[in-house]
Amino acid sequence: MKIADRIASIPPYLFAELDKRRAQVAARGVDVINLGIGDPDRPTFPGIVERMRQEVVRPEHHAYPAYEGARSFREACATYLSSRFGVDCDPDREIMAAIGSKEAIAHLIWAFVDRGDVALIPDPAYPVVRAHTLFCGGEPYSLPLRAESGFLPDLEAIPAGVARRATILYLNYPNNPTAAVADLAFFERAVDWCRRKDVLLCHDAAYTEITFDGFKAPSVLEVPGAKDVAIEIHSLSKTYNMTGWRIAFAAGSAAAIRALGVIKTNTDSGPFTAVQMAAAEALLGTPPQVLHEQNELYARRRDVMVEALRAAGVDAPRTRGSVYLWCPVPGGESSAAFCGRLLEETGVLVTPGNGYGAEGEGYFRISLTVPDERLREAARRIRDARRR
Repeated sequence: MKIADRIASIPPYLFAELDKRRAQVAARGVDVINLGIGDPDRPTFPGIVERMRQEVVRPEHHAYPAYEGARSFREACATYLSSRFGVDCDPDREIMAAIGSKEAIAHLIWAFVDRGDVALIPDPAYPVVRAHTLFCGGEPYSLPLRAESGFLPDLEAIPAGVARRATILYLNYPNNPTAAVADLAFFERAVDWCRRKDVLLCHDAAYTEITFDGFKAPSVLEVPGAKDVAIEIHSLSKTYNMTGWRIAFAAGSAAAIRALGVIKTNTDSGPFTAVQMAAAEALLGTPPQVLHEQNELYARRRDVMVEALRAAGVDAPRTRGSVYLWCPVPGGESSAAFCGRLLEETGVLVTPGNGYGAEGEGYFRISLTVPDERLREAARRIRDARRR
C-alpha cells in the first residue's frame, strides 16, 4: 500500500521515542526515573472525580455531544475567564470545547495554514505545532528563543517577506519547554504586531495557573482588542491533573472559533459531555487553596532539583512557571549525548532540548511531575554521577 508522502516528512514523535528508550533500559533491570514527560503524578482532585461519577450515569450524556461543546461548559469557561483574567467572552460565539489542547492547536493550524503559507513557530517549541504545519503543506518559520532575551521571540526581526506570507503565530507562556514567563506588555506587543500584519495569534495557555514566587500569568485576551486577532487555548490537563481526561477549550476571536469549528465538525464529535460537566466543576468548583498548595508542591520540587543540579555544576534556573526546568548541558556535550549518558549511567530519563527544535540544542528539560521521593532520588543520582 502507498503511505502518504507527508508521513515521511515528519520525524518520530519525541515522547514516543523517549518511551522506547525508557523501556529498553528498564528491560535490563534498571530502576528508571522518568523526568521526561510532563504528566502529573497527583490524582485528579476529588471534587472533579465525584462530579464525573454523578454525570457519567446520566443517559442524556451517552449520545453524541454538541460539536461546539455543552453550553453549560462554555458558560463555565466564560465565567472562569471573567473571574481569573477580567476577560469577557461570549459562550456562543467566542468559546469552543476541545478534546485537549493538542487537538485544538493541531486543528487550528489546519484552519489557517494553506499550502505555502508560513506558520511562525518559536524554537524550541511543542513539537505538534511544527508537525501539523508540515502535514498541511505549510512552511514553519522558526523564531529563536534564547536565554539573553528571556526566551521571548523578537517579532520585529521577522523579515517583511516572511511576515507577508504568515497566517498564524504560535505562542506559549508559561512556556514549554523553556519554563519562561511573559508579562502583559509582551502580549501587547504581540497583539499589535499581529494586527499590523493580519496574522492570527494562537496562545497556548496550558500553564497559566502553575506559577511561583508571586508571579501570576496573564492572558493574551487581557490586551484591549486582542479578540480581533487572537485565540487562546486553555487546557485542564496540568492544572487539575486531568491529562487522561482530554478536555480543553478555545476562546477569543469569533472568526477563528468559526474556522476551528469547521475543521472539528468534519473531524470529531467533541468531548464526552460527562467530562465537560466534570471540567466545569474543575474550573468553578476547585478551591483556590487547593491550587495554591499544588503550586507550592511544584515550587518545592523545583528548589530540590535546582539545588542538586547546581551542586552538580549545572546552571539550573529558578523558574517561575510551568512544571519544567530548562537547563544548559554542562561540559559542551550535545543534548542527545548528555541525556543518553545520563540515562545509561544513572537511570534518570530527561528530555534532550534538540527534540523541541534546533535552538534547543545544548539544553535538556526536566519534568517535576514525579513523587517527591523519586525526584529526590533522581537529584541524588545526577549529583553523584556528576561528582564522579
